[in-house]
Amino acid sequence: MHVLYRTANRWDLFAAIVIKRGCMETLIERLWHHTSADEVVRLLTSDPDKGLDRFEVEARQQHFGPNAIPLRGGPGRLIRFLLQFHQPLLYILLTAAVITALLDEWVDACVIFGVVLVNAVIGYLQESKAAKALEALARTTLTEARVIRFGETRTVPSTELVPGDVVLLQSGDKVPADLRLLRSRDLQVDESALTGESVPVDKKSIELDLETPLAERRNMSYASTLVTYGQGRGVVVAIGAKTEVGRISELISLADVLETPLTRKIAKFSRVLLVVILLLAAVTFAVGVYRGQAKFEMFMAAVALAVGAIPEGLPAAVTITLAIGVARMARRRAIIRKLPAVETLGGTTVICSDKTGTLTVNQMTVREICADGQLFTASGSGYEPSGQIQASGKDREVLSNAAARHCLLAGLMCNDSQLVLSESVWRVQGDPTEGALIAVAGKAGFSGKQLETDSPRLDTIPFESQHQYMATLHQSVSDHGRQLYVKGAVEVILSKCPVALTASGETCPLDIEMVHRQVEAMAADGLRVLAFAGKVLPQSTSVITHADIGELVFFGLQGMIDPPRAEAVAAIKACQTAGVRVKMITGDHAKTAHAIALQLGLDGMDPGTEHTPEVKTARDLAETTDQQLIAIADQVAVFARATPELKLRLVRALQAHGHVVAMTGDGVNDAPALKQADIGVAMGIGGTEVAKEAADMVLTDDNFATIEAAVEEGRGVFDNLTKFIVWTLPTNMGEGLVILAAIFVGVALPILPVQILWINMTTAVLLGLMLAFEPKEDDIMNRPPRNPRSPILSGELIGRIVLVSLVMLVGAFGSFEWAIGQGYSEIVARTVAVNVFVMVELFYLFNCRSLTKSMFELGLLSNHWIGLGVASMLVLQLAFTYVPVMNRIFHSAPIGWDAWWRILLTGAATYMIVGFEKWLRRRFAAGKLTSAADAAPLGRA
Repeated sequence: MHVLYRTANRWDLFAAIVIKRGCMETLIERLWHHTSADEVVRLLTSDPDKGLDRFEVEARQQHFGPNAIPLRGGPGRLIRFLLQFHQPLLYILLTAAVITALLDEWVDACVIFGVVLVNAVIGYLQESKAAKALEALARTTLTEARVIRFGETRTVPSTELVPGDVVLLQSGDKVPADLRLLRSRDLQVDESALTGESVPVDKKSIELDLETPLAERRNMSYASTLVTYGQGRGVVVAIGAKTEVGRISELISLADVLETPLTRKIAKFSRVLLVVILLLAAVTFAVGVYRGQAKFEMFMAAVALAVGAIPEGLPAAVTITLAIGVARMARRRAIIRKLPAVETLGGTTVICSDKTGTLTVNQMTVREICADGQLFTASGSGYEPSGQIQASGKDREVLSNAAARHCLLAGLMCNDSQLVLSESVWRVQGDPTEGALIAVAGKAGFSGKQLETDSPRLDTIPFESQHQYMATLHQSVSDHGRQLYVKGAVEVILSKCPVALTASGETCPLDIEMVHRQVEAMAADGLRVLAFAGKVLPQSTSVITHADIGELVFFGLQGMIDPPRAEAVAAIKACQTAGVRVKMITGDHAKTAHAIALQLGLDGMDPGTEHTPEVKTARDLAETTDQQLIAIADQVAVFARATPELKLRLVRALQAHGHVVAMTGDGVNDAPALKQADIGVAMGIGGTEVAKEAADMVLTDDNFATIEAAVEEGRGVFDNLTKFIVWTLPTNMGEGLVILAAIFVGVALPILPVQILWINMTTAVLLGLMLAFEPKEDDIMNRPPRNPRSPILSGELIGRIVLVSLVMLVGAFGSFEWAIGQGYSEIVARTVAVNVFVMVELFYLFNCRSLTKSMFELGLLSNHWIGLGVASMLVLQLAFTYVPVMNRIFHSAPIGWDAWWRILLTGAATYMIVGFEKWLRRRFAAGKLTSAADAAPLGRA
């Protein structure tokens, strides 16, 4: 490639190679970190001191285009709206609306059309929000950049950058493009949004190995990351879609948009229902014609059966139940962006969680202080300077140990950051590590402001990567000299310390081996360890140099980590009890991930097993096939150094294994996996806009415990949806059976189509929808997750539906025939039959408050909406029976007490029959458990 380039002696040949799709492009893109800075500049025909000239910039802008992520077109608004109607259940409803309109029942037709329209509008609005994900990703890279062009430093929009531009970086800058660093001075970059690294990364311009993973490429700075400290200079090697952020944009667009388990099950249920309804209607028409009845009458009978079998209230019930779930989750700090996501959480079998900020507090916290061989532990988490510091196994004050006291003072005084209280939350302005040192000193009672007044800083040696330490000189309160404090890497500090401070304040020879053992023990717990030292300089000293950093007195060590959230530990345990497995997928180091996983109680196998979590890194999984990854993803609990591609592959592997996957994340690197997951969960406080737009749910408190609460709410939502379906289907089936029975027997229809619509619409709204407000049952988080492949209705529930349908058939058809036999008109007999249907539904509603328990176990008044709905239904049904206007519209007539007591008896009998069926099933289930326990080997029961 170099020979070709020198022959052409023009940048345009290089550009053509770079933009060409193929292996050469991949080779060039992947070699930047493995190429020396001088060679990179030469390849890009740039100059590290003068940059590009004007005409070269213009030519490259024309060739490469703007430094922005291109937005991909999708279906237009009209198409997106029309696609909302592309659902089998809505086909059924639209058919019902057309049929009712043909029957001149315009009010009912408008109601059904209204239900369909509301569902379509809600779906369209939710989908429109999701379409903004790529736009948000593009916005994250729009900023200004300081570049060297024509030998001058200029500020230009980041969109105008081209490959070969020389960019200057300083603290506070957002990196505008992918850069190969040419020079750096103490440069630190926060790459957490891209890689998941929990602390800023030190950057250098050295050449790295070819196989160095993205998170460890110290000589590269990537678009959308943030400079937290120092200065640097780099040459642009990739812009727009060719950047790492651009690749993530590509992954987002390639991620599959999956149907939720609920939408899949509802769609399958609707297709089956549609086929059954059409077959029954056809059979009804054919049998009637075969028996010699008029074709028009048989057509109307078939229409009546179809209208009766269609559950018109189901879409409205689904929408309202999900909306109630959304409101409940909002109260528990979870904002749902897409309605079906509410139920998806309830069916989740695996939660893949990012570590930083979700399972942990995303605030570095000092956990251990080691001074003169004594270990102190600090309680509390984050930057809030409250907590206790106690000696391990002893209730001893830390300040009584002179070495520990000076260790804490060194961390506080040798510090360029500060903590501020903003909106009741402590935040760090500066380096997270220094914020942790300030917080732990505050727990010991030290005040940074007071110390700054008493011992003002006189001079500083800032941290430099080549020296690996920082030093500050302070005026001492006494006149014995000036105090020098030094903090830095353990090996560097130890090499400059011949002696150590003891707990009593004396000095003694430094035991380096003992310190190394202490460091290894702290590192094994995933702690990042810093060493602290100092000495007293003459009173006349006002300036310090690197020559003064020698013959130091060693104070001690401080070990820090981004600690687990206390509530996350309990939430993970609750998830495992509920049969939901939790996996950690992080961009952080394997050792840190392993330590956090142990503290959280992750296991990676079936919940309840106890063993050390296995950790797999991106490098470990680089050569695995998709089939191998499916098994690994299911068995392993912790994945470290995860790239966006690996996160996406892991989610797909778990889905291929049959899991319903919830994925949490906050960074740009999480967005593809968030979109691929069955439900993506983004962080509301620390999350990027890209992650929020790609997610289905946003946590307003960035807390994993909120996910556990949302899973509980999701299970409640699915429970209530199932209860509604189990309650409503017997009515539809019963109405159909009554029509079929009348056709086969050859008698008049016991109920008319308009009466069927009255039953279905009024009872669905006033009775069925009250189940959406049913509180969660106490044992909901003690159940295993639902099998994603199982249908909405189990065999037991289908049996119950058939049982209640037969009760309706016998009750309604028998009452109709009884009324005819008593000499009543067909209108009165039909009114009796309609009231039988309504009363059976009313009594059966109390059975459906729980699928397994009696309503007395739940509490009669635990859902006051039930009482309100029942009262409203009774008023409407009395109006249906006795108000003249209603009699004319619905072909009803007043009935006497001799009919009412039969109607009420049928309803009460239904409640008793279903209650007895529940009792039998509980007894049978208990018997099976007892038999299994008796059959178990001794000690295993």
